[in-house]
Amino acid sequence: MNKIKVVDIFAGPGGLGEGFASFSPPGTGGERPFQIACSAEKDPAAVRTLRLRTFYRLCREAGDIPESYYEYLRDPACPPYDMHTEHLWEEADQETRPLELGTSAGTKRLREMLESKLGRDDQWVLIGGPPCQAYSLVGRSRNRGNKGYRPEKDKRHFLYRQYLKILAEFRPAAFVMENVKGILSSRVGNELIFPQILKDLSEPNGQQGARNPVRYRIHSLVTDEAYFPGDDPDGIDANNFIVRTEDYGIPQARHRVILIGIRDDGVQTPKPRILRRASQPVPVEWAIRSLPDVRSGLSKGDNGSQKWLDAIQDAIRQASRSGLSVTDARRMRSALSRACHLAHNWDRGGRFIRQYRIPLGRTPGEKRLLRQLQSFALEGTANHQSRGHMPMDLARYLFASTFAEDHGRSPRSSEFPKSLAPDHKNWTSGYFADRFRVQVTGQPGNTVTSHISKDGHYYIHPDPTQCRSLTVREAARIQTFPDDYFFEGNRTEQYIQTGNAVPPLLAKKIANIVYKSIT
Repeated sequence: MNKIKVVDIFAGPGGLGEGFASFSPPGTGGERPFQIACSAEKDPAAVRTLRLRTFYRLCREAGDIPESYYEYLRDPACPPYDMHTEHLWEEADQETRPLELGTSAGTKRLREMLESKLGRDDQWVLIGGPPCQAYSLVGRSRNRGNKGYRPEKDKRHFLYRQYLKILAEFRPAAFVMENVKGILSSRVGNELIFPQILKDLSEPNGQQGARNPVRYRIHSLVTDEAYFPGDDPDGIDANNFIVRTEDYGIPQARHRVILIGIRDDGVQTPKPRILRRASQPVPVEWAIRSLPDVRSGLSKGDNGSQKWLDAIQDAIRQASRSGLSVTDARRMRSALSRACHLAHNWDRGGRFIRQYRIPLGRTPGEKRLLRQLQSFALEGTANHQSRGHMPMDLARYLFASTFAEDHGRSPRSSEFPKSLAPDHKNWTSGYFADRFRVQVTGQPGNTVTSHISKDGHYYIHPDPTQCRSLTVREAARIQTFPDDYFFEGNRTEQYIQTGNAVPPLLAKKIANIVYKSIT
């Protein structure tokens, strides 16, 4: 099978690229038609993650994953390569060097890489998602608080133009661009920016008089909505470009704008297919309950599970003296009593937890999901370490998770007892009604964003006995990264990477649509 090259820009840790690289069309005996030619990313930790995964792919294409790769995931003192694969490690290093697009040096380096990797090939695919801080609702709110901020001066609004340069010069057969939903309502100079993005992407050489112009038809992945070169963007329902991942088999309610562009060669071709809806949402527990139990930690003075249990007990007593109801206190103590029987065998996890007997899932749907996520060769779980928290935050987590067990939802701030209300000026304003948010059993998980690196309050584990926020691996599972996909950097950097990624299983479904559209 001739490989279709893929260039991943603004790659993050490589979620989109992983989906394309792992896609195999039915009936091809496991052949993978897409090959990542290069990835561009400026964050050093994400680049190290990309390099390691690129090495994994190169080894897989060469015939086998060396045991040294798994040894490295277990122990950073071991190199990921052996004497037979060291040259593949060096090749991976060449394909994933840091590049900051939007700077002259980064743009020049990427152009050199594309010329080297692509030559005159025009049957390749461009993928990626420009940074979203300028488009997200939170980012825009923060910008409004900056005195003198002017959107038209914010370069992040126009990083999508890096796509235009590549589309115009290297003319890929297709592209995929992903961004936050806020891009649809973002304005520059009092004008919505999304219609201009559609215009620019459909005719990247410019809309009039360009020599040898290239044009793209831009399609929705979930409806028949499409934008053709020369169309009036005001006639487009922009909401039709929003992909709600929980509708397509992803255990997470993540809503993102995803555009698929197909090069218009002047030939009548079928429109791309759309994503097939799942028969039912995938609940969050299918993704995470097979992982080893780990307890949360204390931000100060954590020297064992008994100290942890005592600190939570003290926090419950303190809350009970000033407003915690008898029912809530009983519910929390019951969960803590269950934890007492387990916690002495728990630790807080770490870079790697050995797991000789890996659960296969309880239901057919869970088994199907786990077959795509688990790695038996790894014999354990990586990136699975809990955070440390203040005792009163642990009491809030315990209250929220036991509340969710009883009510099937997270408690709103108004439902917290006064004794557990944090000292936060916006707590009763309504702006942060769900500041403490549980991943509720039976429902898809909440959107994993880079905010998970801050405090974990939005990402409380559904099991009250563990009394904690999600680990990096649990966030990665909800994002559908396979267990042998290792995130480099410190824990904060790992959280940011998982939050900024496209779910690989969704990307795999998109790869299927692209493949059928251009072959």
